[in-house]
Amino acid sequence: MSWAVEEFKDIDLGDRRLNKRTVLLAERMAANPLASIPQACGGWAETQAAYRFLAQDDIDWEDILTPHWRSAEARMRAHPVVLCLQDTTELDFNGQRIAGLGPLSYESQRGMYVHPTYAVSPEREPLGVLDAWMWAREPKDANGQRAGLLESTRWTEGYIRVAELAASMPDTRLVYVADREADIVALMAQARDLGNPADWLIRSQHNRTLPEGGKLWASVTAGEALGGIRFTMPSRQGQKARDVRQRVWVKRTSVSDGKGGRVEVSCLVAREDGAPEGVKPVEWRLLTNRLIETFEAATELIDWYRARWEIELFFHVLKNGCRVEALQLSTVDRLERALALFMVVAWRIARLMRLGRTCPDLDAALLFEQDEWQAAYILNRKKVPKTPPRLNEVVRLVAMLGGFLARKGDGEPGVKTIWLGLQRVVDFAAGIRFAREAHAL
Repeated sequence: MSWAVEEFKDIDLGDRRLNKRTVLLAERMAANPLASIPQACGGWAETQAAYRFLAQDDIDWEDILTPHWRSAEARMRAHPVVLCLQDTTELDFNGQRIAGLGPLSYESQRGMYVHPTYAVSPEREPLGVLDAWMWAREPKDANGQRAGLLESTRWTEGYIRVAELAASMPDTRLVYVADREADIVALMAQARDLGNPADWLIRSQHNRTLPEGGKLWASVTAGEALGGIRFTMPSRQGQKARDVRQRVWVKRTSVSDGKGGRVEVSCLVAREDGAPEGVKPVEWRLLTNRLIETFEAATELIDWYRARWEIELFFHVLKNGCRVEALQLSTVDRLERALALFMVVAWRIARLMRLGRTCPDLDAALLFEQDEWQAAYILNRKKVPKTPPRLNEVVRLVAMLGGFLARKGDGEPGVKTIWLGLQRVVDFAAGIRFAREAHAL
């Protein structure tokens, strides 16, 4: 059984042919994520069938993602805590003739936005995409105003969806995690009014005035620090990995809900000491509904916030690994159906990388078909084991086919080498199956 058959096992689009087409498209896209739809499909007939599928106006993108949502929920129930990460990315389709696009950061740009909820464990195991907003902005009018739904609503609505899901998972605590754009008092008040069925952890953007006077951030750090932490900041955006030492302060207080009431919050400040010269110190100011009564509880929240990087990794795979901004479809509705499939593909690639690192001793057969893990050995000119090997060993072999050198000091492979290597593995595995079937005839 392929990974796509398992992931989409509950799909019901009202037609068995459409159900099969969904699974086949997911397999094709995952096998060659960098390719265009015609390149990924096995010939002109299959390409035409793929475009007909994406043109099905009676299928919503939510219908395509529903079986993945159910599979993700099943994975979540195996964990006592699940982090529900939210963020927005823009997709730039400038220059393409796609009906329904709107402005991006600049009014002259054409594209759309995607805002998913991405579930991961505290150990950063990707569990799936739980929800998504996809939309194109309306252009500004003569007065500089933009019609349409207020975009900040997506943060509050996102929390409501997480809260609804929490009701069906009494043994799993869900934590809504977001960056500064989600620092909206309406979201906090909504969570309060619902009884905080899901916790929330948000990076503070607004230095609010406190009821007793003074500003929030200064009041938190006015007292003695709870303690200090140390961790390695990974390399990103041209910056090398480096050690970071932070002092941590915590204060319980309340902020105005904008309607005459108050919302109880804990504010945590983690401030770097001794940053290298010319490097901006790392400082996080976090707000949460949770009580923080110990230093250990504070460090746990910092670890959870640091896991927010996983959604950035997910966007990296979606945009650069799957090249969704190169999709050439005629309408936004068709783009949304394709994006629904590519989000599942991006999740799988990120999951392979993380499980290879955090659960290296898993049986590789849990995530790879037999022909696939055998192909990884054959292509690397290594002896094929008789029984399924460790997951980490197969992931590293796959990444080596994508350019990972696997030298002693290279650490573990990243998503780019994995998605490049997967293309070779899946193609070779298809050849193995074809040869076996031809021999049987």
